[in-house]
Amino acid sequence: MPVELTWWGHATCTVEDSDIRVLTDPLFVRRLAHLRRRRGAVPPPDAWRADVALVSHLHADHLHVPSLARLAPGTRLLVPRGARRAVPGLRRLGHLQLSEVAPGDETTIGDLRIRAVPARHDGRRLPLGPHRAPALGYVVEGEARTYFAGDTGLFDGMEKEVGPVDAALLPVGGWGPYLGEEHLDAGRAAQALARLAPRTAVPVHYGTYWPIGMDAVRPHEFHTPGDEFVRLSALRAPGVAVHRLGHGGSVRVEVAR
Repeated sequence: MPVELTWWGHATCTVEDSDIRVLTDPLFVRRLAHLRRRRGAVPPPDAWRADVALVSHLHADHLHVPSLARLAPGTRLLVPRGARRAVPGLRRLGHLQLSEVAPGDETTIGDLRIRAVPARHDGRRLPLGPHRAPALGYVVEGEARTYFAGDTGLFDGMEKEVGPVDAALLPVGGWGPYLGEEHLDAGRAAQALARLAPRTAVPVHYGTYWPIGMDAVRPHEFHTPGDEFVRLSALRAPGVAVHRLGHGGSVRVEVAR
C-alpha cells in the first residue's frame, strides 16, 4: 500500500499508512483568537476523517477543542500526559477514545505503531494557567516511518530520540513575525533534516495563519519559509526529496527497506 501525506495548512496533516488515517493537530477554523487564515481554504469534511488524531502540545492552535469535536465518534485521540487537567474542554469530548501519552509511550492501531517522542517547546496551555504537559512529536510506523515534529526547536539527541525515518513533517515557520529557539525556522529545520536524513520531507506550520492587523509587519516571515526551507535543504541535506505542498496537496512516500 502506498503511504500518502497531505498538508491541510498550519500543523494539520493526514498520514495514510497501512489503511489507517492519522490526523495531526486538527485545526478547522478560519479565525482563532487574533489569528486569521490568510491562505488555503478551511479543511473540508474529508479532512476530518481519521482513525486516530495526534495532538502535539497544548497551545490552542494545536489543541483546538472545537476542531477535535468534529471528529467522528470512536476516533482515537492521543494527547500529551496532563492535558485533561490543563484543558477542561477535553472532558466534553466523550465521543472520542482519548489517551494521554508521554515520550517513549507507544500505541498500536491496526498495523500502525505510534511512538511519542520529545519536543523542545513550551508545554503550557497559554494564557489560561500554569498547568503543563510535555510537548511531543510522534513517529508513525507502518509501511513507512513518518515523523511529525509538532512544534519544536532543535535539541540534543534529536536524531537518536526520533530514530531512522522515511518521511518528516517539519515546522518551518509560525504565525507571527518572531520565532524563538523553541521553534524551527527554515534554517533550523534544514539542520534538523540533515540530522534525521529521511528520504522525504514536507514543510508545515507556515503560510496559513497570521495575526489580524499585522499583514504589513515582516510579511516575508509569512510568505517565504517554505521556499527558503527548500533552498537550504538542498545545501544541507541534498539527499532528501523536499516537497513544498500547497494547502490540501499530497505526496506519496517512497519506502526502501
